[in-house]
Amino acid sequence: MKMNPLGRTGITVPELCLGTMTFGTQTPEAEAHEQIDMALEAGVNFLDSAEMYPVNPISAETQGDSERIIGTWLAKGGPRDKVIIASKHSGDGWDHIRDGAGISAKSIPEVIDGNLRRLQTDYMDLYQFHWPNRGSYMFRKNWEYDPSTQNRAETLDHMIECLEALQAAVDAGKIRAFGLSNESAWGTSEWLRLSEAGHGPRVASIQNEYSLLCRLYDTDLAELSVNEDVGLLAFSPLATGLLTGKYQNGAVPEGSRRALKDDLGGRVTDRVFPAVEAYMQVARDFDLDPVHMALAWCRTRPFMASAIFGATRTAQLKHALGSLDVTLSQETLTALNNVHRQHPMVY
Repeated sequence: MKMNPLGRTGITVPELCLGTMTFGTQTPEAEAHEQIDMALEAGVNFLDSAEMYPVNPISAETQGDSERIIGTWLAKGGPRDKVIIASKHSGDGWDHIRDGAGISAKSIPEVIDGNLRRLQTDYMDLYQFHWPNRGSYMFRKNWEYDPSTQNRAETLDHMIECLEALQAAVDAGKIRAFGLSNESAWGTSEWLRLSEAGHGPRVASIQNEYSLLCRLYDTDLAELSVNEDVGLLAFSPLATGLLTGKYQNGAVPEGSRRALKDDLGGRVTDRVFPAVEAYMQVARDFDLDPVHMALAWCRTRPFMASAIFGATRTAQLKHALGSLDVTLSQETLTALNNVHRQHPMVY
C-alpha cells in the first residue's frame, strides 16, 4: 500500500480511505466491523467519520452512530495503534445537532469530547471542520455561489478563535492534526496564514468532492495543495455510485443510494448519464473494471492524499479493494481526459 504524507504533520495515510457514512443505516454494525477488518487486512488503515453520520437518511435518532460503531469495533479489540481515525465537527444548518449552531471556539471542545466518547478512544488522528460557517460552493451550490454577503473581519476573527481552541485540543492530546472539508482556496489560504502567524495548528488536508465527474479541485485548489502541502481527501470518488455504471439505462438497484434519494443530491442530470457511458466505454476499451478505473485514476492525481470510498455491503468493499492492483496506462489517462473535455461540469 502506497502511503502519502498528511500535510506537514509527519503522519502518513494510505492512498485509499474507508468512509463510514453508511455505518448505522444502510450498513449494520456487524457488517461494518467486518468491513473495517477487511480494509485493515488490505492495508487501508484509514477510517473517516463525522459527528453527523450516518446518512441515508440523516436523522436525530441515528446521529453519531457511525462513530459509535467504530467505537464498538475498538472496544472489542480493534487495534487502535494500527488505525488512523478521522472525524468532523458539523457546521451550521442541522437543527438536531446543537440546534443548528455553527462551529465556534465554545463548541469545539464539547464536540471533540462527544466524538471521542462515541469512538471510545482518547484521541483522533485528524479532526476536520465539515463545512465553513460562512457557506460553501460545494454540493452543487457552485451554480449560484455568491460570497458577497461574507464579512471578512468576522470570518478571520472566527478562524483565529477556532485555531486557538484547536491548539488547546492538540495540547491536551485529543487531536493530532487539523483538516478542512468543503472549503475553498481563499478559505484554506487564510487558515494557513493564520496558523503560520501562531494562532493554532496548520491545515493538513482538505476533504472535498472529487471524481471523474466532479473536477472542481483541478485548478486553484490543486495549486494550493501542491505548493502548501495540503493534500486532498477526495470524497465520492465513485460519484455516489454513478461511475460504477449501476444506474445506467434507468436502473435503480434495491438498497442502493439512489433508491433512497433519487437525484443523488443533485448529481442526476440530463448530462450525467452520457458522461458515465463515455467513461464506461474507456473502461471497456482498456479492459478495466469501471470501479477500479475510477479509484485508480484518483491515485494518479498530484495533490491526492487519499480517496475516501464507502461500501454499503462487504462484497462491494472487496470489489473496490481490487483497484489497488490496477495501474492506468498513459493511453488510458489520455482517453479519460478526452472524455472530461467532452463532458465537463456534468453536475
